[in-house]
Parts: sequence; C-alpha cells; structure tokens
Amino acid sequence: MYSIVLVFHSIFRWLVLLSLVYAIFRAYNGYRRQTKFSYFDNKVRHWTATIAHIQLTIGMLVYIKSPIVKYFFSDFKNLVSHWDVSFFGLFHFVLMITAIVIITIGSAKAKRNQLDAEKFKTILVYFSIALFIIFIAIPWPFSPLTNRPFIRTF
Repeated sequence: MYSIVLVFHSIFRWLVLLSLVYAIFRAYNGYRRQTKFSYFDNKVRHWTATIAHIQLTIGMLVYIKSPIVKYFFSDFKNLVSHWDVSFFGLFHFVLMITAIVIITIGSAKAKRNQLDAEKFKTILVYFSIALFIIFIAIPWPFSPLTNRPFIRTF
C-alpha cells in the first residue's frame, strides 16, 4: 500500500503546482487589471485550497507509513545530522504543513474580503509565499537538499 500512496503523492503534486500557479496567475491579472472577482475566481481559490488539502492528507499517509521516517525517529539524535533522512523525517513535513496553513489562511482571508482588489491581492500574496515554500520542500531531481525523480514509479 505504501508504494501506491507514494506514487499517487508524487503524481498529485503536479496538480497542486498547476492549481497554485493558475490561481496566482488569475490573481495577478485580476489585481493588475482591477477586474471583478468572479464566481470562477472564487472556484479557483476554493479548488486550489482543496487540492492542497487532499495532497496533505495523502502526504500524511505517506509520512506515517514511510520506512525513512520510521528509521529517522528510531535514532533521532544521531540521524538528525544526516540530511537525506532528516529532510523527509522533519523538514519536508514541516515546510509542507506550513505551506498548506498559508494557503488555508490566504483562502479564508480572500473569501472574507469585501473588495475585489483585496481578494486578488490576498490570494496573490499568500499563494505565492506557499508556492515558494513548496518549491523548496519538494525533493526535485536537481535539488541540492535531497533528490527524487519527477514522478515516482512502482
């Protein structure tokens, strides 16, 4: 089961990234052009946050079943200095939860704002910060922190 969930988590990240980039793009254009915050803009905000939460749920399943995480916590004092193990045992988890919290706060604040420009600005700022954190926390093949393939396979 672990390998199936891990592959799904790896594939689903692309949907998270695409939805975040699209929401940021729409927010930037809406803010720059001072357009009305439409029903569709609200759906993009909502679905971006929802997709991020689904990915967090999948990620939590991966985290609690991960042999790397189990190994990390079996000898925390000694393994915290091993970057590849501590990246997945601690940093990836903390950074991703932080990004999802930022997305959630940004989505909720945008939903409550009265002015359209403020809604766009809130989404633009919060989702951009979250995207930056996510880019740092993803184990890209070219990452100096730790690396994994673009898409995991079985």
